[in-house]
Amino acid sequence: MLLRASGEQKGRSIDLDTVIGKADGDGGIPGGSLLAGFAEAVVGEDEEALSEARSAVFDALGPAALVDACGVAATFNAIDRVADSTGIPIDEARVEPSADLRERLGIDRFPSRMQG
Repeated sequence: MLLRASGEQKGRSIDLDTVIGKADGDGGIPGGSLLAGFAEAVVGEDEEALSEARSAVFDALGPAALVDACGVAATFNAIDRVADSTGIPIDEARVEPSADLRERLGIDRFPSRMQG
C-alpha cells in the first residue's frame, strides 16, 4: 500500500506488475529494474549475483541508494518473519483497502494473511 500511495503522492504511476516480476521495465520507480534485481539477489542463494546487484545499484544510483535498498531489504526480511512466525493478522481497518493489492501480489497465500 505504501508504494502505491507514495507513487500517487508524487504524481507517479507505479506498475505493481513490474514490482512482482510480471512485467519488464522500471515500473515507474527510478532504478526500479535494478532495485528489483537487487531484491531478488538478496533473497537468493547466489553470492556472485548479489555482489553484482550491489555493484549495479551502487554504480547507477549511488552509495546512499544502496544503503537505503539494503535497509529496506533487511526490514522486510525481519517484518515478514515476525508476522509469519507469530501469525499476526492484517489490521481490520486495512482489510478492505488492501484487498486488491493483496490479490495482485499474492500476499494472501502467506501464513500471516488474515486469520479468523
